[in-house]
Amino acid sequence: MASGSPRISFVGAQAFIPEVRALATLQDAAQTCKGCDLYRHATQAVFGEGSRSARIVFVGEQPGNEEDKQGRPFVGPAGHLLDRALQEAGITRADVYVTNAVKHFRFEERGKRRIHKKPSTAQVHACEPWLEAELQLVKPEIIVCLGATAAMSLLGRKFRLTKLRGRPVPHHRARYLIATVHPSAILRIPDETDRHKEYARLVDDLKTVRSLLHS
Repeated sequence: MASGSPRISFVGAQAFIPEVRALATLQDAAQTCKGCDLYRHATQAVFGEGSRSARIVFVGEQPGNEEDKQGRPFVGPAGHLLDRALQEAGITRADVYVTNAVKHFRFEERGKRRIHKKPSTAQVHACEPWLEAELQLVKPEIIVCLGATAAMSLLGRKFRLTKLRGRPVPHHRARYLIATVHPSAILRIPDETDRHKEYARLVDDLKTVRSLLHS
């Protein structure tokens, strides 16, 4: 008998991506995606949002509970914190494109609450064609990965946020890719002093992004 858990694989999103590509058509097509199993329980697919001419693309992990309800990325508590950090760093939210590595909300139910559950490697891999299609259209100068899941989806599983946070690296879809912490991780820090320190580090990372735009 083979040891260990069986490796799960999915058909992937590629078969659901339309040949004629624009952000609006991709967004519509994403609602039909059955590339992995997450569509079964999520309210809807949450596609990226922003200008096709955006110079910066922010990539998070997956939509949260509020995003799943509204069908828009980064509109919950983490999104509000990101908005504040962008403003302090001198970056206008209207000038960026925001999206997620995974387009459906993965969660577990606890009573009436839906609690975020990290997407599996197979689910992230299945959703990669959507992110790739977005990056092909937007053609950003800088990609900012918010959290380890987003970074690993674009840089591979060997990427370590603890070692490379805030360091710009070349990427085939942008002049630079830079990874930082996800705003939701800051919100989960119980100690107020530590939470403020981590938020300040996020703002510093975003100031680096702003500087890279003018370098």
